[in-house]
Parts: sequence; C-alpha cells; structure tokens
Amino acid sequence: MSQANKKGEVDGRRARSERSKQAIIDASLALMEEGVLIPTAQMISDRAGVGIRSFFRHFEDMETLFSTIDEQNREQTEALFLGGDRDGTLEERILHAIERYTEGYEKERNRILSTSAQLWRWEILRKNYARYQRGLRKDLDDWLPELKQLEKEQREAVDAVASFEMWHRLRYHQGLSKRAAVAVVVGMLNAVLSD
Repeated sequence: MSQANKKGEVDGRRARSERSKQAIIDASLALMEEGVLIPTAQMISDRAGVGIRSFFRHFEDMETLFSTIDEQNREQTEALFLGGDRDGTLEERILHAIERYTEGYEKERNRILSTSAQLWRWEILRKNYARYQRGLRKDLDDWLPELKQLEKEQREAVDAVASFEMWHRLRYHQGLSKRAAVAVVVGMLNAVLSD
C-alpha cells in the first residue's frame, strides 16, 4: 500500500472517529432537550447510532462527556445571558436584565435541570455550575451597579430572586406565563433596590 493510501485510510478513520464523537455529544444534548435529565451511556449510544464501546473509546466516563459538552458549548451558553441594552433608569435596567435572563433560562431549562439532578454525582458539574453562578452574579453587578450599595442579606436576596430556581418555580410549579413571571421577578427586585 502506498504512503498516500495509508495516509488517506488514517485520515478517513480519524474523520469517522470525530463524527461518532460529535454524534455522541449531539445525542446527549438532544436527550436532555427532550427532558431525559439523566441519560445513560447506553441511551446516548443508542441515540447516536454507535456501540457502547465506541462511547467509552471517546469518553472515559460520563464526567468526561459533560466536560467536553461544556467546553464545546460554553461560549454559546454564556452569550445567551451576556450583552443586551444596559442603559436607562434602574427600573429599565432591571427589566432588561430579567428579560435577558428569561430568554437564557427558557432556552437552557432542561440542561440546567439535568445538571441540577446530577450535581451530587459529578464533580465537573458542581464546578461548572458554580462557575456559571459566579458569572451570573458578576453580570448582574454589571447590569445594576446599585447592588454594591446593598447590605449582604439584600444582595443575597437579589441573587435568589434572579436565579433559575426562582424562575423555574414561577413558570413550572406556579404555572405563570413568561410575562407574568418577569413581572413578579422585576417587582421583587424593584422592591429590594428601592428601599
């Protein structure tokens, strides 16, 4: 076999390997999107159309998969929450911030729930979740510099009110529409910040 043929064969295997690795990542995300909050390696392999051995050739364990998914999607996920019009009165900025977070929470809902459901099990998920929480807190400080003037208890209340957990409760446990949930959160934040 010529060098060119060997190189072509190796390149072909590498390309197939990359396709199956990406299929596993895509299958994981698709299952989470559909509400399978704790997908197993077998479920993911079946969905990706690869064997379970192939799964474990690419990913040592589920934690490695979660790490890879986070690395691949971090920039896109963070972009959902960052940005937006940060000018205007305090009331306008509160509204704009919560509307921005609303869109991120709605889009990432099942991935956040999946992460929450598995925090007890995987260190990488605990680290990633903590990083995102720190990022949201820092971002809210950027939206609302007035937060720096609050007492510690009030500042913690702001983070609780603006959190995904509060959002999820209002939307899915209390059955509020997006608009009504935004109004509740904005009202609470205005109350804390106008004291």
